[in-house]
Amino acid sequence: MKKTNSFSHKFLSITFVVLIAAIVLTSVLTFSGCGAADTNPPAGQQSSTEAPKELSFKFIVRLKDGTETSFDIKTTKTIVGDALSDEKLIEGEEGPFGLYVKKVNGVEADFDKDGTYWAFYINGEYAVTGVDKTKIKDGATYMFAVES
Repeated sequence: MKKTNSFSHKFLSITFVVLIAAIVLTSVLTFSGCGAADTNPPAGQQSSTEAPKELSFKFIVRLKDGTETSFDIKTTKTIVGDALSDEKLIEGEEGPFGLYVKKVNGVEADFDKDGTYWAFYINGEYAVTGVDKTKIKDGATYMFAVES
């Protein structure tokens, strides 16, 4: 009987060691990617193997008298300001808070000159981000309106 009991203890010990080794190995393989280099491109950029995704949005220009001009924009850019700059629809200068838009669709609004400015809206709501920091949401509506 002693032989069987000794065999059972050895069998259980070996089984326990193998089980622990399997758990450790699984953990190492599962978490080994934590320190690996990130293969995803930075935000706003596409990897070289993917074709850039085309996004579309509506862009409205509202003048001081209330007249509006609408544009349907299709772009592979990911930032609204980049897409509008590429289309030559906005012009401005870099300021301490980002791009200070002074011209939209060729119309100037300059607070320093006439007390008016271009207000930026996203889906009808006053934007809390600048046009040069706003990511394009496919199908959204962006607007610049002259305000004082």
